[in-house]
Amino acid sequence: MVYHTESKFRFQVRMTTLEKPLRADARRNREKVLAAARAVFAEDGVDAQMDDVARRAGLGVGTVYRHFPTKDALINALTDELFAVVAVHTRNLLTVEDPWEAFTRAMWFGAEKTAGDRAFTEILSATGPPRTCPGKEDLYITVRILMERCKEAGVMRPDAMIDDIPMLMCGIGSASQIEHPVADSWRRHLAIMLDGLRAQAASGTLHG
Repeated sequence: MVYHTESKFRFQVRMTTLEKPLRADARRNREKVLAAARAVFAEDGVDAQMDDVARRAGLGVGTVYRHFPTKDALINALTDELFAVVAVHTRNLLTVEDPWEAFTRAMWFGAEKTAGDRAFTEILSATGPPRTCPGKEDLYITVRILMERCKEAGVMRPDAMIDDIPMLMCGIGSASQIEHPVADSWRRHLAIMLDGLRAQAASGTLHG
C-alpha cells in the first residue's frame, strides 16, 4: 500500500467533483441514505442490502441507487467517512504533551468506532488488496508519529511497528462480534494490547 509522505501532517479532504451541486432535497435524501446505511451496515455487516437501507431511510430503493449506484460505492463512502473522522481526531492528539496518553487516546477512540460497526470490522478483516483513502493514509502517518514519540520517550517497546497496529485493532474489532461473558469485552482486549506495547512489558525482542 502506498501512503502519503508527511506533507506537514495536514489532512487533505478530497471532495468528489460534481458537475453541478445537488439540490437541497437531493442533499437531504443523500444524508438520509448515509444515516440509514450507517445503522444498517453497523448492525448487519456487509451482507446488508440496499433494500434494507432504503426501508430504514424511508426512501425508494431507486433514490438510494441514484446517489450510490452499487452497494460497494455506498460502503466505500461510509468507510471513507469513518476513516476521516478517526484521522482528524487522531491528528488533533499531536498537541497532547504526554506521548503515551496521546497514543492510547488515539487507540481508544479508534476502537470505540470500530467495535460498534460490524461492516467496518468485516472490511478491515477482509482478505485481498486493501483499499486506501485520504483519511486512512493520514491516520497511518499520524499514528506512526505518535509511536515514534512514545519510543523516543522510552514508554513504548522499540520493536513495535506501525504495521502491527492495524492487525491488532482488526483483531479487537473482530473479537467484539464474538459472545463474551463481559459486556463490551473489547475494552478488556484493548487494555491488554496496550499493556503489551509498553516498554516495560517487553520480555524479549519481537520476531522480525
